[in-house]
Amino acid sequence: MATAGLHDSELGELQRRLIILRVGLLLVVALLGLQLWNLQIREGPYYRDLSENNRTRSVIMEPARGLIYDRNGVLLANNVPSFTLYVSLEDVTDREGLIRQLTNLLGLDEALIRKKLTARGSKQLPRKVKDRLTLREATLIESHRLDLPGVMVQVESQRNYPGGTTASHLLGYVGEVSPEQLEKPEFSELHQGSVVGQYGVEKFFDRLMRGQAGQKSIEVDAIGHEKRTVVVEQPHAGDNLYLTIDVRLQKVAENLLGEESGAIVALDPRTGDVLAMASRPGFDPNVLSRELTPKQWAEIVQDEGRPLNNRASQGQYPPGSVYKVMMAAAALETKTVTPSTTIFCNGGYQFGRRLYHDWKAGGHGSVDLRHALVQSCDVYFYTVGQRMGIETMASFAHQFGLGEETGIELPSERIGIVPSEAWKRKAKNEPWLPGETISASIGQGYVNVTPLQMASLIGTVANDGAMFRPRLVQAVMDRATGELQRRPAVLKRTLNLRPGILPVIKEALAGVVKEGTATKAQSALVTIAGKTGTAQMTALRTGPEKDIPKKFRDHAWFVAFAPVEAPTIAVAVLGEHMGHGGSASAPLAKELIETYVKLNLDAPSHVKDGAVVRVGDAGGQGTR
Repeated sequence: MATAGLHDSELGELQRRLIILRVGLLLVVALLGLQLWNLQIREGPYYRDLSENNRTRSVIMEPARGLIYDRNGVLLANNVPSFTLYVSLEDVTDREGLIRQLTNLLGLDEALIRKKLTARGSKQLPRKVKDRLTLREATLIESHRLDLPGVMVQVESQRNYPGGTTASHLLGYVGEVSPEQLEKPEFSELHQGSVVGQYGVEKFFDRLMRGQAGQKSIEVDAIGHEKRTVVVEQPHAGDNLYLTIDVRLQKVAENLLGEESGAIVALDPRTGDVLAMASRPGFDPNVLSRELTPKQWAEIVQDEGRPLNNRASQGQYPPGSVYKVMMAAAALETKTVTPSTTIFCNGGYQFGRRLYHDWKAGGHGSVDLRHALVQSCDVYFYTVGQRMGIETMASFAHQFGLGEETGIELPSERIGIVPSEAWKRKAKNEPWLPGETISASIGQGYVNVTPLQMASLIGTVANDGAMFRPRLVQAVMDRATGELQRRPAVLKRTLNLRPGILPVIKEALAGVVKEGTATKAQSALVTIAGKTGTAQMTALRTGPEKDIPKKFRDHAWFVAFAPVEAPTIAVAVLGEHMGHGGSASAPLAKELIETYVKLNLDAPSHVKDGAVVRVGDAGGQGTR
């Protein structure tokens, strides 16, 4: 009986506990249900908004562009930190409203902002709206963050040119990749807002210098503002360039031209290294590397001075009498004349019913080849040209590198014109006329050359017929490895001339400076040889030059090399509408060559592990 009572008591206790447990479970379920209702119904919109708007965004991290140095390690192009304004389209609900806000806040061009935000491209990547924000502009953006959903300011490196206008045509400038460029295969990895080289070596070596962009994933809040960085793929900086130019000589060349339009090219004939290449007027690449409005760009493009035209490699001019250097070599090689052959000059050359004038009205009398070069006798070369014919002249002009690209590392190099019968049929759909041969024989008529071509030509003569391809970059440094990759000098060709021809011409060119048309190039510091040229721009005129409007005056040429005994520098000077080569251009070449000697630049420089070290030597009228 006692045992049965105990069992009944225990069973009752278990039943009470079970009831309590059930009640507890019901209360828990009820509480959970209440909380679930509160989350889903009462506070559901709030949490749905957080879920939708607290998420990650991908942001491109632009790489630092490669640096540019001169041959001595002087910095020519670097990067400076700057603020850049981006807009994440995913976080913008009122695009037009945002455009108006940014326009009013920063004074930006409304149409330009709209163009950037509506351009083709991934909506997931933020759009670059403006770079190079001032501190004030960046502060304004930050102070209005709550009113600017999707707007962010990033710190990036921007291109900077410490020398301003110095070597602007060589260096070039950078700018945002255009929609048209993005369609090309070479820009396939880029995106709206990417910066690429648009001119000069910046453009030619863009692939090496632009580097590789990185990317970071950021967590943003409900209005698209960055909260924290989640993942980072670091960008890789672009490679560095070491140019062949000496910035000291470059500045002298540019200053020599002053306010005049023209070009000066100086190169080492032994290697093709460009020591200086000046073109005037110039421009400030810092200005062009910023985004310009259509009006600002139009003002630059429509400038009558054509500041964006690199006259050294893109300007095409009749060479005038500097062409006689090539003509003399062709005449000797074809045995049209010998060094001792004389031709009588009475001041004109009669061909048919037309008289072709010499620059010297009374003539030069009986002249041989040397005298013809020293005094720049037109009649002598009229006669030689007529005897050789245009096809022979054209063949030798091509051998001297005219009518073709020099191969320099610059975009859009022009090739000039070497006229021939075939050329005229193709260009003019007309037959060649015999009188045109006479004009071409003194570098007039259809003949056109660039100053760079003429520097290469006189450098080839100075270097005994060995023509090196002009080069601007002597080495590239891989930023990832620090490895220096040297770019060797390239022998383009060797002139096919009989031995003894070039020494005759070189001696005559020394005579041009000592006693001929270029006495103003004489130097007490170094021996100089050269040839003057005055390229006619209009038909035969009378009267003093000072009475002729500037734009109708002749172009002044002078090509030279020094020292005569062992040339290490070749120079071409072209002054637009500056008159006679002997009086206008020869003194400029002299000063540049003397500066070169004073700077002791006779040995090519090379870079080693980022430093620069010196090594020994590597291997009608008015045409005077």
